[in-house]
Amino acid sequence: MSFTLAIVGRPNVGKSTLFNRLVGKRLALVDDQPGVTRDLREGDAKLIDLRFTVIDTAGLEDATDDSLQGRMRRLTERAVEMADICLFVIDGRVGVTPQDEMFADILRRKNAHVVLAVNKAEGKAGDAGAIEAWSLGLGEPVRLSAEHGEGMDDLYRILVPIADGFVERALADAPVVDVDVPEGSEEEDDPEAYKPTEKHPLQIAVIGRPNAGKSTLINKIIGQDRLLTGPEAGITRDAISLRADWSGTPIRIFDTAGMRKKAKISDKVEKLSVADGLRAVRFAEVVVVLLDVEIPFEQQDLRIADFAETEGRAVVIAVNKWDLEDDKQDKLFELKEMFERLLPQLRGAPLITVSAKTGRGLERLREAILRAHDIWNRRIPTARLNSWLGAMTEAHPPPAPGGRRIKLRYMTQVKTRPPGFIVMCSHPDMMQDSYKRYLVNGLRDHFDMPGTPIRLTLRGQGDKNPYKDKKNFGTPSRLRKHLDKRKP
Repeated sequence: MSFTLAIVGRPNVGKSTLFNRLVGKRLALVDDQPGVTRDLREGDAKLIDLRFTVIDTAGLEDATDDSLQGRMRRLTERAVEMADICLFVIDGRVGVTPQDEMFADILRRKNAHVVLAVNKAEGKAGDAGAIEAWSLGLGEPVRLSAEHGEGMDDLYRILVPIADGFVERALADAPVVDVDVPEGSEEEDDPEAYKPTEKHPLQIAVIGRPNAGKSTLINKIIGQDRLLTGPEAGITRDAISLRADWSGTPIRIFDTAGMRKKAKISDKVEKLSVADGLRAVRFAEVVVVLLDVEIPFEQQDLRIADFAETEGRAVVIAVNKWDLEDDKQDKLFELKEMFERLLPQLRGAPLITVSAKTGRGLERLREAILRAHDIWNRRIPTARLNSWLGAMTEAHPPPAPGGRRIKLRYMTQVKTRPPGFIVMCSHPDMMQDSYKRYLVNGLRDHFDMPGTPIRLTLRGQGDKNPYKDKKNFGTPSRLRKHLDKRKP
């Protein structure tokens, strides 16, 4: 039985650094300036033999209105109510502030299990803050240094008895269930083994320019206000991953920071945010490129879509804020024409109109994502590929540059995710790119693989004659004469 630990405290006390220390990876963005973290980020933590879920939260601030800070505080308070244990972190070098006293009082009312931690308490610089922390009335404070890993054993000592209490209650409440395991239930080779399951959910990344509505869309998909949203552009900073069940499909969906043109990015945190989003794309299986219907297919949108295709992800184009469009029929025709003209490398990829605010079009988006995922994992038998290759070369033979004819001998699929093919041929280095595109487009049309990236590699077969470099001695008498010459 696991438990949930929420790390809370003022901005810039080291919550994200401690989060990264517990999960053993640099998942959360860390910077010297306060207020970097805005959303709730969850991770699987490990502390000696304890396994639990840890939540990194935004810094608690004295704001209760509808401002960005107020919305961040409400999201943090929701995490406090969800968590089994709250780890309240203060800065040992600054000491206890009036904000710390106010938030300590809030935590006492909201959560039964509050552990007080004094971070940045290494050396004598943190002695005064550690002593002053007793005044908060939350019991013995734990001295930590999240950056250097000091005090983790003391934190473990405090968490163990609380965690044992959760395990005992869970065992007492758990019903006894008889499980009947049928014979012959071992896993066999299954052509649909890639289908999403609870253990291996479908990985989806939502990317786009700032203020396209990515966080709002994900909140609507998972059915709760889990991500921070608002009219301000650039609210999301971390690439947050959430697990959910989307109409029966287990998914893990990544919300990413809005990606502006590189020349316009000067802030260090924004650079880190964009890099975090690009990393999320590499983890994903399907990438949803979210556009704003009022300004679709700008240069940055094209770069983002091209990046997803270059990384070999299955791509779905979604046009958001469709509820604001009046002339929907003409606008849809215009969008499809622009898509085919500006993104030929994604020819046939689905283009879905949605409204993240009202939820319109989400079911069509789910179906398009599942179909794109199926195509991305498709495998074609070699016999079918070679029959198709013969028909393609007969209809349009490969060019003969310099009078040297290129022979396409055979073809096979070597990988999926995305589909990758190798064609064995003569003079592969002389093949023109136009003929490669002819073959790739033929694969899309004949085998029903629209939109997915296809990797086609031409490889020279070489001369397989084992006697190429050996002399032909003809008759046995000539061979004997040759051997006699070699005798000393």
